[in-house]
Amino acid sequence: MTVLLLLPLVLTFALPALARRTADRLAPAAALWLITVSAVVCAGCSLAALGAFVLIGLLKVSLFATLGELVHPLRTASDLFVVPAAATSVGVLAVCAWTLARSVCRQTRAFRAARSEAGRGPAAGDLCVVDSPHPDAYALPGRPHRIVVTTGMLRSLDAAEREALFAHERAHNQGGHHYFLAAAELAAHCHPALRPVRETIRLAAERAADEAAADAVGDRRLTARAIARAALVGQAARGDRPDFAPAVTTGPVPQRVQALLTAPRRAAAPSWIALVLVACAGLSFAASATGVIDFHHRVEVAQGEERG
Repeated sequence: MTVLLLLPLVLTFALPALARRTADRLAPAAALWLITVSAVVCAGCSLAALGAFVLIGLLKVSLFATLGELVHPLRTASDLFVVPAAATSVGVLAVCAWTLARSVCRQTRAFRAARSEAGRGPAAGDLCVVDSPHPDAYALPGRPHRIVVTTGMLRSLDAAEREALFAHERAHNQGGHHYFLAAAELAAHCHPALRPVRETIRLAAERAADEAAADAVGDRRLTARAIARAALVGQAARGDRPDFAPAVTTGPVPQRVQALLTAPRRAAAPSWIALVLVACAGLSFAASATGVIDFHHRVEVAQGEERG
């Protein structure tokens, strides 16, 4: 049981390298889905494993053993390992909860500020123009979805580049990329190895929007030029917007521009690295589920409800 619960915590450390390689090998939209789902699965498995360690440690205490109606000792690994593991898990879960609560509060304030700012400017359909000399543009989720762009950004681009920029931000809203970014943010607070994966998911979301914009305007070189210029003039801008509101300036822009200037990636058989990523997430899920089920069985045995 102990080994099974440790496995998800250890396997998650392999995810950053696997996610980066997967993003390089797969089409952006496919990579976005695969990496995000894998990160969420591994985050959930890590939390389940930590929670199981906490419960095991609590049931080693006579008071909680009585509350749990244990009539026999709970069979686990040595207390020399279980008790420190439980104490460590309590600390890790407390840190996760604290950082997650802070992030949620900050993102909520930023979202409300961004919606308020967008509501003050003139709107044309889904496009909201904010009067600001600082060049910035981003996709703002909500009801309805909005594309927020500053007057500074509009003055920095020509007409064709503006259309490519709008197509890019519309692709974010149409693809629901804010859900992926929110999931990545939540997962990053569940395991330290998932923090770099969050950045890979951001890049995959931007690459997916880049490709959708190139298809919409029918010109990959124009789209690359618009993104490069928007990122260049807006690199110092960071308005009141939440992290799950994707912006054209996000991620390694030279890498995105280079990808647009090459032929688009064709659909192909899944890369072996993507299969390894799926296997890693699947093994984490299987190990945590089996470990939790085994723990539940041991508790029932200790309660006298089943035979060991």
